[in-house]
Amino acid sequence: MMGWLHNWGYEEQVPIDDVYDRLAALEQKYYGALEDIRRLEEENIETTNILYELMENIRAVDARIDIVAEQLVKDTSKSY
Repeated sequence: MMGWLHNWGYEEQVPIDDVYDRLAALEQKYYGALEDIRRLEEENIETTNILYELMENIRAVDARIDIVAEQLVKDTSKSY
């Protein structure tokens, strides 16, 4: 009857209290892992948002550089 427990590393004569203790420990680890996953997902979203913001700032600076460079080319060509 308890042969299926043997497949999980338990001997036939495992006290039920041990099984409940191990189950409680696994539930606690699972809960802790879920909390870690939620925290990491939130950090990932925050990091992704910051990266998008930085990309947009870089694009804006790049566009300003292009405008300044074009203006410099126009100004230098006028002076010759």
